[in-house]
Amino acid sequence: MKKIVDYRKLLGVNEAAELQELKSVYRGLMKAWHPDKFQESEESKLAAEEKSKTIIEAYHFLVSIAPETRAQSITEYTATTTASAMVDFEYKSQVLKVSFADGNEYEYFDVPKAIYVKLINADSPGRFARRHIFNNYVYRSVSKLVASA
Repeated sequence: MKKIVDYRKLLGVNEAAELQELKSVYRGLMKAWHPDKFQESEESKLAAEEKSKTIIEAYHFLVSIAPETRAQSITEYTATTTASAMVDFEYKSQVLKVSFADGNEYEYFDVPKAIYVKLINADSPGRFARRHIFNNYVYRSVSKLVASA
């Protein structure tokens, strides 16, 4: 997904970056782009604010899809995707957002439109998703993001 690639490029990390590396890169960039360092003009301060907001967004996004983050919640994820029914799903720009009966929501990235069409046309969307989506695409919990915000 373009968003993932752009965020990795912004932070200067690759897909193998671990949480500790993300954290140290994030801290370094925030020190460099903190708006308080740009007091010479209002324009430079506003530019630094925008850049720091983008850095924060990129960091939180990459942490949410990091393998270590997913490994911490794999038990809950497995329970949700195997035992809870899909309540709703939404597809936009190769991102599939799935809501489950237990209240959890997950986003799946880089899902081809053809897979989404097959999901819609499947006799059992839940079974199709378990076989072809849930363990095949990068995902993150959206419900945890809402709860922590």
